[in-house]
Amino acid sequence: MELFKKIGDLWRNKKTTVVTALGAVGLLLIMISSILPDKKQSAEQNSPKTEITAAESYCRETEKRLEDFLEKIEGAGNVEVYLTVGSGERYVYAAEEKKAVSENKVERDEKYVLIGGGSEREPLIEKVETPEITGAVIICSGCDSPLVEERIYKAVSAALGISTMKIYVSKGA
Repeated sequence: MELFKKIGDLWRNKKTTVVTALGAVGLLLIMISSILPDKKQSAEQNSPKTEITAAESYCRETEKRLEDFLEKIEGAGNVEVYLTVGSGERYVYAAEEKKAVSENKVERDEKYVLIGGGSEREPLIEKVETPEITGAVIICSGCDSPLVEERIYKAVSAALGISTMKIYVSKGA
């Protein structure tokens, strides 16, 4: 009973009521902010999807260009191309290197170049490397001729810079 009496006395005091109410509102705001998604986290979660899309887009564009090119080979007929890639895009970051040469010792210190200010600093991207093509499957209507098949193998190998061991050519239906 004494506890309820003390709580009632605290609520009657206006200063205590205001401080308690402000404290409760502050705690409520902290709880709400922990529930809402962070902008940086959502951007980081979306970036792998973007990277996969960029790699797929590069692959599809290369397939289309190669199909158009191979159809120009005499006797090839209708051509379909499927490419495999080893990885997605790769970012190479700019770095600055400092060398310190002493008697029999060379010390190197390499640091990434950062751009932006405050907490928004990010490494400077020097270049973006395209995905590496690791294999190709070619289906063409004119591949029943060994001469056409050999031309297809050589053309794909030269165009993509891959070994003929990583290329499969077959006649289509």
